[in-house]
Amino acid sequence: MTDKKGPAPAGGTAGAGQPDSVRNVALVGHSGSGKTTLVEALLAYTGAIQRAGRVEDGSTVSDFDEVEVRQQRSVNLTLAPVLHAGVKLNLLDTPGYADFTGDLRAGLRAADAALFTVPATDGVDGLTQMLWEECARVGMPRAVVITKLDHQRADFDEALRACQDAFGESVAPLYLPVTDGPGQVRGLIGLLSGKFFDYSSGTRTERDPDPADTDRADDLRGSLIEGIIQESEDETLMDRYLSGEDIDPKVLIEDLETAVARGSFYPVLAASSFEGGVGFAELLEVMTQAFPAPSEHPMPGVTTLDGKPVPGLASDPKGPLLAEVIKTTSDPYVGRISLVRVFSGTLRPDATVHVSGHGMAERGHADHDSDERIGALTSPLGKQQRPVAQCPAGDICAVAKLGSAETGDTLSDKDQPLLMEPWSMPDPLLPVAITAKSKADEDKMSQAINRLVAEDPTLRMENNSETRQLVLWCMGEAHSDLLLDRLSSRYGVGVETRELRVPLRETVAGKAQGMGRNVKQTGGHGEYGVCHIEIEPMPSGDGFEFVDKVVGGVVPRQFIPSVEKGVRAQLEQGVLAGYPMVDVRVTLFDGKAHSVDSSDMAFQKAGKLALRDAADKAKVLLLEPVDELSVLVADEYVGAVMSDLSSRRGRVLGTEPVAGGRTLVKAEVPQLEITRYAIDLRSMSHGTGSFSRNYLRYEPLPSHLADKMAKSED
Repeated sequence: MTDKKGPAPAGGTAGAGQPDSVRNVALVGHSGSGKTTLVEALLAYTGAIQRAGRVEDGSTVSDFDEVEVRQQRSVNLTLAPVLHAGVKLNLLDTPGYADFTGDLRAGLRAADAALFTVPATDGVDGLTQMLWEECARVGMPRAVVITKLDHQRADFDEALRACQDAFGESVAPLYLPVTDGPGQVRGLIGLLSGKFFDYSSGTRTERDPDPADTDRADDLRGSLIEGIIQESEDETLMDRYLSGEDIDPKVLIEDLETAVARGSFYPVLAASSFEGGVGFAELLEVMTQAFPAPSEHPMPGVTTLDGKPVPGLASDPKGPLLAEVIKTTSDPYVGRISLVRVFSGTLRPDATVHVSGHGMAERGHADHDSDERIGALTSPLGKQQRPVAQCPAGDICAVAKLGSAETGDTLSDKDQPLLMEPWSMPDPLLPVAITAKSKADEDKMSQAINRLVAEDPTLRMENNSETRQLVLWCMGEAHSDLLLDRLSSRYGVGVETRELRVPLRETVAGKAQGMGRNVKQTGGHGEYGVCHIEIEPMPSGDGFEFVDKVVGGVVPRQFIPSVEKGVRAQLEQGVLAGYPMVDVRVTLFDGKAHSVDSSDMAFQKAGKLALRDAADKAKVLLLEPVDELSVLVADEYVGAVMSDLSSRRGRVLGTEPVAGGRTLVKAEVPQLEITRYAIDLRSMSHGTGSFSRNYLRYEPLPSHLADKMAKSED
């Protein structure tokens, strides 16, 4: 492929108002692969900014959050629009760290194609391979750009082999870098055009390649042409090629662009951000000509509010309004800012739209529907918000002060409300217990956390009534650190972390009898209540049963419910370590009453005393919750994972192979042992493992741990 147009003039980021003149591209790759640096270089190359910043000094457009500047890595999804050859490119810079998968998936939802960044120094890691497979599952068109060619350890050939090993046979290079030594890229050979694009003078010139560089290019060219022909709809093309016919490059380029747009062929490009913009013209050409326009990419599922499918919607600026909140952020001066992708219709200022939410029920939010008035629309470039007159189908914009809209909500015409099928989000599996530092912090904490939950679909808040702890369920340690930082820096809320308490239970090991004697004579109206009970264990999960076997009226009928009420109250409080007692049957079989001093309260107290007495005789056991874990890891880590699960008092139930060289390990593991499993699994699997957990049952805690727990509560 060739590009003779050169860079576009500065400015002009609003697009031409038609979906065919827009490309939405998510940059995907592991942390440190060069995504932000590439976006910065493309902004400078196309004239959108005057000078490219650097991640190291916090001067980039994309990483403007103070946390990103401090940590020198992306933690947010950011939008950087550029204009090239009359096409608006919405570059979505996604985080490359596993803790921020939520923003990555939001970026993929907003995009119509993905550009994978693979450094020439490190190749493909397990996380990048997982991201590739995730894109494959949703049919996302993809291309690969090998970055950091200017590094002394750069090896394009090795990085290319790693891509082909990890991503499959449909990955092939379009250009071959020519170097004068390590980290010194002189130019690129176009494998289809056969031309050499020389960057050695600081500007891009075109000429024939040197003979010494053509042998390697010829080998790669043959593989590339065969790959393109295999994806071609022309069944005679392969026969013509094998018979020795020279296929017109224009035909090959047309077939290549078609295959890339439909997600069946994945070109590999090369770029060096600090060597005169090597590869930028070629990269921009692929993104503008081969990546699909919004009108060519399948529309997510859409229904009416009562669940009826709405077929036939297209990326048409004149169609009914259908847009989605891709990301929500808070600005200390502007307030809430919603990043919105418009799928159909045109979003205009001052319009009234219907906001439909999926409820985020898993995160503790109720379903919500409301009408909102759209304020000013802007096109974000980092932290800059540049006003735009409207946002047509296929484009992305920012909307300020959408009060009720949260990430994942649908915006549609108020007279024709619609709901988009939600994109999948990973479950947060790292619990972090927090408490406010002061009363003033406590007053502000709830509102601040609710705002964070509205912004971040991967955050879940739990107010655990059993352990009396406020728990933030996060994606990992980096995610929790970011949230705590934002509570402090953005909302001025001081919080402290606490050791997570797991909700244990108590039960009895056997059958025993106990007496509750509540007799108080004070000279006036006293208290009198005596009851005899028998306690015995019940099967796990059966809860509590109260049996009345009183005969002869020794306990008057009106006071039998009082005994049960007292027993229930004591069960909630526990008798050993303060945990609720479960799976017991209590039988009331005898007692005594006084005609004057007996009362409801007297027999409630007697019921409590009787339960404590019987439980002491029956021996109290502590129960711990056990979860079923499903752990998905690469085959090479299965042994380490199974050994680790066994060390956590887990029982491995079995394994089963999964496509892509991975294995699913199933085990039963006590909750006490997996409070930090999200962190530990990531370390064991080098960031590639994932797991899910489901509560199974309560089981007796081993005696040495039970003794430790009981002493800690004393």
